[in-house]
Amino acid sequence: MFQGASQINLDAKGRLAVPVKHREALAAPSAGRLVMTAHPHKCVLLYPEANWEPIRQRVMTFPSLDATASVWKRMLIGFAENTTLDNAGRILLSPELRTFAGIEKQLMFVGQGTHFEVWSLNAWNEQIAALTSGAAGLPPGTENFSL
Repeated sequence: MFQGASQINLDAKGRLAVPVKHREALAAPSAGRLVMTAHPHKCVLLYPEANWEPIRQRVMTFPSLDATASVWKRMLIGFAENTTLDNAGRILLSPELRTFAGIEKQLMFVGQGTHFEVWSLNAWNEQIAALTSGAAGLPPGTENFSL
């Protein structure tokens, strides 16, 4: 289970160092093989390959003549990249994904249970500001949810 948020920096080569507390758990399901792709909310999704595969298979069943399905398939599969953790626990974030998500130097590495989201620090701060101001609202079906 991936949870928690860490602020980290890209190095000069566009690599991010996965926080130490997550390295073993991220590498274990697929021997360090990972998949990154774009999310419509302008962040990058990072999955162990084993966690990504069922999603990929499902997306591949989307009907090709459905305009909405095609857009989602184009984003999720079109931006998908295989990568591996190097010996220092780093992964290369491609220029295409960095540009898509607006990531320059500072970023947030955010656990989401089965995967991580990688956000530019500015976009993350905007998301949190919207949430804490109440502008984001509650998802349907959670009106009676309590913490």
